[in-house]
Parts: sequence; C-alpha cells; structure tokens
Amino acid sequence: MKYPSLPAFLSEAKAALAKGPLALIFAEDPVEVDTTLRHHMAAGFSQVALFAPAEITVPEALEAKIHRVIYNVHADNALIEAVNAVNDAVPGIWIYYCYNAEYLFHPFCETRNIREMLAFHTEERRDAVLSYVIDLYADDLGRYPDAVSLERAHLDRSGYYALGRPDPANHNHPRERQLDFFGGLRWRFEEHVPPLRRKIDRISLFRSRPGLMLRPDFTFSDEEYNTYACAWHHNITTAIASFRTAKALRTNAGSRFDIHDFRWHNSVPFEWNSQQLMDLGLMEPGQWF
Repeated sequence: MKYPSLPAFLSEAKAALAKGPLALIFAEDPVEVDTTLRHHMAAGFSQVALFAPAEITVPEALEAKIHRVIYNVHADNALIEAVNAVNDAVPGIWIYYCYNAEYLFHPFCETRNIREMLAFHTEERRDAVLSYVIDLYADDLGRYPDAVSLERAHLDRSGYYALGRPDPANHNHPRERQLDFFGGLRWRFEEHVPPLRRKIDRISLFRSRPGLMLRPDFTFSDEEYNTYACAWHHNITTAIASFRTAKALRTNAGSRFDIHDFRWHNSVPFEWNSQQLMDLGLMEPGQWF
C-alpha cells in the first residue's frame, strides 16, 4: 500500500499495524533500500513500512509487500517525529526503526526470528531492547566511493568502550544500568562527528505505549526503556550493522577529502551472521537458551 503522508498512513493502516511487530525504515538516499527492506522482512517483522521521498523507488514486487509512506526524511527530527506518531497511534506493539543500509541482527537470528526473540524478551518483563550500531565500510574506497559494499563489508573488531551515563537530576551521578557506548568510525574519525552524534547505542526496539516519547539521542522518556539489562540478570541486546556513518563521512565535503581508507589494523571482513557479532562482544544473548 502507498500513502501520501504520515497521517494518511496512520489512519488507513492502523488495523494492519496493530498486528506487529512493525519495522519502520527511513530512506535518506537510494543506497541499498531494497536490501534493507528484504533483510527486515526476512527477519520476521509482520509489517514493514518505508518512509522515503517520492523520488526514491523500489521494485514493484517489493513495494507491493510493504507500506510505502511518502515522507520528508531530511526534515529536522523527521525520524523522531514519525516514530512518536506511530507509537501514539498503535499502542501495545513492538516497533523497530532504522535507516536504509542498516541491518538488524539479534542472537541466533539464523534460526530464530524476531517474533520469537521479542516473545522471550516480553516474558522477561522487558519493554525495550538496546542495540549497538556497528559501523560497516567497504575495504576499497577507490572501487566503492560511497563506502558501501555488501560483498566487501568490513567492521572494527575492537575499539569499543562505554562510559557511565550522568543523571542531571542526581548531581550527574551515573544512571543505574545505563551506559553511553562509543567506537567504530565515529570514534576513529571523531573530529568529523559532532559530540552529540558520537554514541553508538540506540534503543531501536521498543513496545509502544501512550505518552512514551523517543528523544533525539535515541533514548526514551521512560528511563527504564534506556537500560541495557534488568536488575537481576543480563538481557538480550541486538546489533545494527550500518553503512550510515561511512556514507556520511564520504558524502560530507568536510570529511570526504580527508579520508582515503577506513581500514586499520583492527578491520575484519563482516561475515553477516550473529555468531561473529557475539564473539566480538557486540551483541549479548543474555539468558536466552
């Protein structure tokens, strides 16, 4: 189905969306839009919605299987406003959001779909899932000037770290079970990345609820949603393998001519499986047996 606006989508598709889980894909450019859609459809999302300008096209056969929403993704806080609007329209379902050329992985996703993972997470009385956004980049920028290649994708195997997240309401003492995570290209090329955009953590999977609000830093107004685990044991975390930062660093004039190669001694080929991400400590299976 195709919708001319966000309000039309929320009005006409409300009954279908209530089935959940729902994936919201925001296309900032035409790069790998079709593979992003197919990846999340294969992951097991019941509904997939593409938010994109009219000029971004996808194959007709693929478009027939998704919700296509004409949307200005480049407006200020475009993703935040859309996610919050969907949250208010269809409470009580699991919602996921990402950009094009980003691919969600969860523990053992090769044999267990996203619905199974969320059912288990719900049984653990959790309403949100922490994701680490793991930067991907092509190994040859001469051949792939936008740094995007699924076949030659690489990632950093180390260089990730976490800092306590200060609570302004409590004399900036660290919040309980919350951390700010850093690493990847945003860390190695931090001189080209504004400080507020250097974090790689994102609460990308959450259960919608009246009054809940996603904030511009990808955290929620309910602080429990922002925790990486419950109080009694570790929980599942997920990873979003993302070309977005690499694309931005190669597109922006301020960084494009300063960066000739993203590879370093800790670069390894991305194997496109959950085991590699767990082995590198970039995803947590928690107590999931």
